[in-house]
Amino acid sequence: MASAARRPYEKIPPPVFDFHPPTLLSDGELVAAELARRARVAGYEVLGLADHADHGCLDTVLSAARASALALAGRLDGLTILPGVEITHVPPALLGDLVRRARDLGASHVVVHGESPVEPVAPGTNLAAIEAGADLLAHPGLLSEKEAALAAEKGVFLELSFRGGHGLTNGRVARLARKYGAGLLVSSDGHTVGDYLTPELQRLTALGAGLDEEEFAGLMAGAARLAETARRRLQA
Repeated sequence: MASAARRPYEKIPPPVFDFHPPTLLSDGELVAAELARRARVAGYEVLGLADHADHGCLDTVLSAARASALALAGRLDGLTILPGVEITHVPPALLGDLVRRARDLGASHVVVHGESPVEPVAPGTNLAAIEAGADLLAHPGLLSEKEAALAAEKGVFLELSFRGGHGLTNGRVARLARKYGAGLLVSSDGHTVGDYLTPELQRLTALGAGLDEEEFAGLMAGAARLAETARRRLQA
């Protein structure tokens, strides 16, 4: 029987940085406290809450996320909880205003629900989200070369999604990000138990999309930079 022990030359994957799990405030199934505990046990260092929101619930979602992050801070063995939001299915013409409002309301990071291949997201959402300067364009589907180039220019991260369906175009996203120098992040979009990343699943999602180990290390460095930016926003 083959040994399950790690070989001496195998590197231990870095801890998880995940900026895109929702709670039961939107389409997740866990309260923030349970999500945070499960994330810490799974190997997370940074948990960026990102419940779905539009104009009608943005204030409520961010208020709840900030309350959870504040209450749990320092009580989960070093896990950092960041109160962000995912702007979801909002018409492209309205995205710029909502990204600005989310920042004004104290969002640590702003995710925009991109043009996933498995949902009827309005065409033009990817471009509008990048133009608005969102932090992360989630599951951008059939990302165009123009969008990838603009994401690199504006410092908008593109998501490699661990979630089934959303991740169908991860290879395309990774290829265009490499071509134009755009940043990538691996995210779970985890809705329930079993959906969340582990350090090894984070690495395998990146490598499965076509990244090599050096590029994966660069991805993790970018995740750390976004986490630091998000922390500074909360202190401002």
